[in-house]
Amino acid sequence: MKYSFSLSLSVLSLLITSISIAQDFSSLAYRNVGPERGGRVTSVMGTPSLPGTFYLGATGGGVWKTEDYGISWNNISDGYFETPSIGAIQVDVENPNLIYVGTGSDGLRSNVIGGRGVYKSTNAGESWEHVGLRNVGQIGAVEIDPKDSKTVWVAAIGDAFKNNEDRGIFKSTNGGETWEKVLYVSDKTGFSDLELHPKKSKIVYAAAWKGQRRPWTIISGGTSSEGGIYKSKNGGKDWEKLSNGLPQGLIGKIDLAVSPANPKVLYAVIEAPGKEGGLYKSEDEGKSFIQVSDEIGLVNRPFYYTNLELDPTNENIVYSNSNPLLKSIDGGKNWKRMSVPHGDNHDIWINPNNPEVLIQANDGGANVSQNGGKTWSTQFNQPTAELYQVEVDDQYPYWLYAGQQDNSTTIAVPSFPPSGVQDTNAGWLINTGGCETGPAIPKPGNHNIVYANCKGRFGVFDKRTGTEKSYYVGASNIYGHNPKDLQYRFQRVAPIHVSPHNPDVVYHGSQYLHKTINDGQVWMTISPDLTAFEADKQVISGSPITRDITGEEYYSTLYSIRESKLVEGLIWTGSNDGVISVTRNGGTTWNNVTPKNLPKGGRVESIEPSQFDPAKAYIAVDRHLLGDTKPYLFKTSNYGESWELISTETSGIPNDFVTRVLREDPVKEGLLFAGTEYGIFISFNDGNTWSAFQQNLPVTPITDLKLFRGDIVVSTMGRGFWILDNYTSLQQAEILKMKASPVLFKPDTTVRYRYPNVRGIAGNKYPQTQVYIDYYLPENIKGAVALEILNEQRQSLVTITSDSSFVAIPNTEVMVENASDETPGFEEVEDMNLSQTFRYSDKKLKSEAGMHRFGWNLKQKGAWSKNENRRFKYGPMVAPGNYIVKLTAGGKTYEQPFFITADPRIEAQGVNQEVIESQIAFQNKAINLLSEARKFQSDLENEIILLNETNSKNDAIRLDKIKTILNELKNAEGAYPRQMLISQISYLLSMVSGADQAPGADAEARYAQLVSEFKKLKEQF
Repeated sequence: MKYSFSLSLSVLSLLITSISIAQDFSSLAYRNVGPERGGRVTSVMGTPSLPGTFYLGATGGGVWKTEDYGISWNNISDGYFETPSIGAIQVDVENPNLIYVGTGSDGLRSNVIGGRGVYKSTNAGESWEHVGLRNVGQIGAVEIDPKDSKTVWVAAIGDAFKNNEDRGIFKSTNGGETWEKVLYVSDKTGFSDLELHPKKSKIVYAAAWKGQRRPWTIISGGTSSEGGIYKSKNGGKDWEKLSNGLPQGLIGKIDLAVSPANPKVLYAVIEAPGKEGGLYKSEDEGKSFIQVSDEIGLVNRPFYYTNLELDPTNENIVYSNSNPLLKSIDGGKNWKRMSVPHGDNHDIWINPNNPEVLIQANDGGANVSQNGGKTWSTQFNQPTAELYQVEVDDQYPYWLYAGQQDNSTTIAVPSFPPSGVQDTNAGWLINTGGCETGPAIPKPGNHNIVYANCKGRFGVFDKRTGTEKSYYVGASNIYGHNPKDLQYRFQRVAPIHVSPHNPDVVYHGSQYLHKTINDGQVWMTISPDLTAFEADKQVISGSPITRDITGEEYYSTLYSIRESKLVEGLIWTGSNDGVISVTRNGGTTWNNVTPKNLPKGGRVESIEPSQFDPAKAYIAVDRHLLGDTKPYLFKTSNYGESWELISTETSGIPNDFVTRVLREDPVKEGLLFAGTEYGIFISFNDGNTWSAFQQNLPVTPITDLKLFRGDIVVSTMGRGFWILDNYTSLQQAEILKMKASPVLFKPDTTVRYRYPNVRGIAGNKYPQTQVYIDYYLPENIKGAVALEILNEQRQSLVTITSDSSFVAIPNTEVMVENASDETPGFEEVEDMNLSQTFRYSDKKLKSEAGMHRFGWNLKQKGAWSKNENRRFKYGPMVAPGNYIVKLTAGGKTYEQPFFITADPRIEAQGVNQEVIESQIAFQNKAINLLSEARKFQSDLENEIILLNETNSKNDAIRLDKIKTILNELKNAEGAYPRQMLISQISYLLSMVSGADQAPGADAEARYAQLVSEFKKLKEQF
């Protein structure tokens, strides 16, 4: 059964009696705005019998499939999987329709997303069913018995952040209906890998691993009793610990590979102290091993990337996925780097029928090679970016900024196409300074300046030059240090905040709050240590074998900073060890206002000072790194003296949905939005109750939310940026009154945005300019409905109906939108005579009960066309000004005013209201002339049909005369014909319609000439 987000939220959601639960907001949909570059992929798989078909498993983006060697990818897990985190994919060799996916990525980063067990597909990913092991946490491997596809094996690493019993090796003999734990070490030790003997599938190898994360460290490895390699000869009934030739002391993460070409050969890459770490090889099915390499690149960051694969046709060709990707052709003795599109490598699969065909996974996505790795498919076709936050600038269209995991800089993408480009997939993705972690904060009033961060390194990036000035607080490289020895501790996602009162005031957080008024040239420290700073948490990360100190483990640092928009100097901070602080005098004095009922140590992911009451604020706290996945949302109404938990067990947010961000609506007090590990929630009553507001958004962690210009702007940890356009109907009181009567919501102000001339954009990514009209219809409304747009003088501009037989305004030429399918139908017509492409669309105006949205494209009536699907389409955009929308339903009418404003960029060019109105007046003159000419042509052609049915001499003369007129009126058939009158009128109309402009003198003269020519033709008739 297809997984439904709203249904998965347990019985809790059904118990909520808030009016918001009863309403259907499905008409409000998010759209993805990229970036198209891929995010981290930790599992890949191919199908030997279908060499162009591959699968990738992203760490926050779910499962994707390509059937054309990586030219295009499509998500196949949305709607079925409860988590987007993928640990392992396995396709049955004999039956490519049978696929098993183990969820929960095996790279135990601090932002790793929890698993939800195993999924199975029997139709190559078209649909999925959950087949158990929901509580095993992260999954390192899934294997299908090559002799019996109902026998499936799973290596469960376990919960990344706490001890749990659901670790070990699990086996099913009935296709996942039931599972048996066949190997278990302890609640601290799981299994990172398992391999089956290619010929004797009763022989199984398993790699035990004690792996766990804490906010301040990564634990990888333990004593020999806590790790190592196990072997079973009887399908898991009995196990022996392999030891001959293997490390006997501390042992960490292990990955295994059995050679299909020679199954007696078993390789193991092992994390162990010093020179003991490296590659081990057995040529007798594990009875004995020899170390063949201590190459440091094999185990340089083992918890994150330790994966070994063999060429299925040659036991001596070995691939090591780490940083870099290494290849050996002599059984692991010597290694060479392989060039791949991106670093930090995680997995590789090689086609056993043709080893030149392979797929490889890294932190930039997945890439396919058909020539043994000489060249690769692109990663700029996978919208699986992991983004740490979102900021927006104040230009139009606005751009979205964030740190993207494992990207060289922070990035920005536009909310709408800002210009015409050749490649629309990658044309609007720019670098904005800093590095992968961000944030990137555009300066208010000057979007060309971006305050960017790289793990505590503050920079001022100038988009005009592409250069970045660096002003690091302390100017000291903190990598690799014990945090207790640092003057300034910066988390890798160190916060930056620009004052809402003065764009020259910028705040930056270590354990202290820092302030600059000159872009970082001089920093002032305006606080004491605002963290808990527990001594036992200040340690060198990485134990007991491998150091790993990249900044994300620095504990007791500031994680969020916000200054009140209402009161200057009222500043809130939150640390990643759970401390909330506030100053009401710009930093002179501070108070620790941490909620007393908040368990200690959590990461304060967001602080939201109220935009209505300066004493009020909201916080979102994440404790999943401490093994606690409860949602923690709090609010205070007295500057933090007391707090109320607004994410209780009965509030509507499931009890295992970690909360990451909470935002307050800037218009309607009490309207809140929360981002969690698995989606978005909404509250209409200041957090008393919550309901899912996931809509069409895929299940993925929501890292940040912005409510800007009537849009909900979203960043995710695995699916890029999303925007829900124009949510302002949710701000209106009528949203809670949708019962027995229709409701027409007031449309938001719409910018008169002229879409740039670009092609190849997906329809749900960058919609055409439109006024969003939301309306609600109750169950008792019968029959068709209509929307009518009127100008300020109440003159009807256009009427849209749900039924072509229903016309709300008699004697009015009506644009009837009555497509049979709910999805808009598009017809793209290229007119070589005009060197332009026209896109005609039909959208259904819905008349069934519920809340609906219709997008009016701001277009007035266009020219008449003999083709009914194009009739009156492609008219000029209306001028800026006041308008009215009228809903007719059930015999009654409902009206709402709205405003269309000019594009600020056009105004800056000197194009004012007078210019636009003169242009529209000219366009309408040309449209009327074009309509009249086309109708004249149609009348003549209809008469020809009648005359051809008779044979009189007078009719023949008349027929010749009509043909002569038509020859002057329309183009002849064939390539590059002479452009006749109708084509010339279209040409003139096109000439003055491509931009906001005053018609030129030549256009006015040409119009008069065409009117004269048409008049003469009609006189001949």
